[in-house]
Amino acid sequence: MSGFASLRLALSAAFLGALLYSPQVAAQNAAAPTQSVTLGPSGLPLPRFVSLKAGRVNSRVGPGVNYSVDWMYMKPGLPMEIIQEFDTWRRVRDADGSEGWINQSLLSGRRTAIVAPWQRGKDARINLLDDPEKDASIVAIIEPGAMGTIKSCDGQWCEMTFNGHTGWLAQSVVWGAYPGERVKN
Repeated sequence: MSGFASLRLALSAAFLGALLYSPQVAAQNAAAPTQSVTLGPSGLPLPRFVSLKAGRVNSRVGPGVNYSVDWMYMKPGLPMEIIQEFDTWRRVRDADGSEGWINQSLLSGRRTAIVAPWQRGKDARINLLDDPEKDASIVAIIEPGAMGTIKSCDGQWCEMTFNGHTGWLAQSVVWGAYPGERVKN
C-alpha cells in the first residue's frame, strides 16, 4: 500500500471516528437507550399483547388440559398480555391482573385494548379525539373499561375504534399497548 493510500485511509478512519463520537451523537444515544427484547420459545417477544379469538375461553392453573379451569372468559376480542410460554400454552394476564394459562390456538395477534380499566367505577371522562392532539375535537366520550380495536399507535397516541366511532386516545390511558410502543394492526 502506498503512503498516500494509507494516509487517506487513516484520515477517513479519523473523520468517521470523530463523527461517531461527537457530543451530539453521544447525547442522542444517551437520550434513546436501547431496550432489550426478551424472546420466548416461539421467537416472539415477551411480554406482548394479544386478544381472545373465541367467546368461551378457559384459563387454567397450569399449562395443559389436565390442569383445572380457574376462570372462563366470555368476551371475544378481550386483550390479554402474554407473560410466559410453554409448548402451545401461554401464561396470560388480563386487565384486572388475573393470570392463567390459555392454549395458543385461542389467542389472536389482533390488537384490542381496554380504556383506563384502573378508572372503572370512578367519575372519569375520557375523550376520543378527532386528531392525535390534546386540543382536537371530541368524537365520543369513552367510559373507563370500554373495549375497542387498535388501528395504530405511534408511541404517544393510539387510533382506536369503539362501536363504529374511530378516533385517538392518549396511549397512557390504553391497556393493550405498552408505553412508547408502536402498533400497526
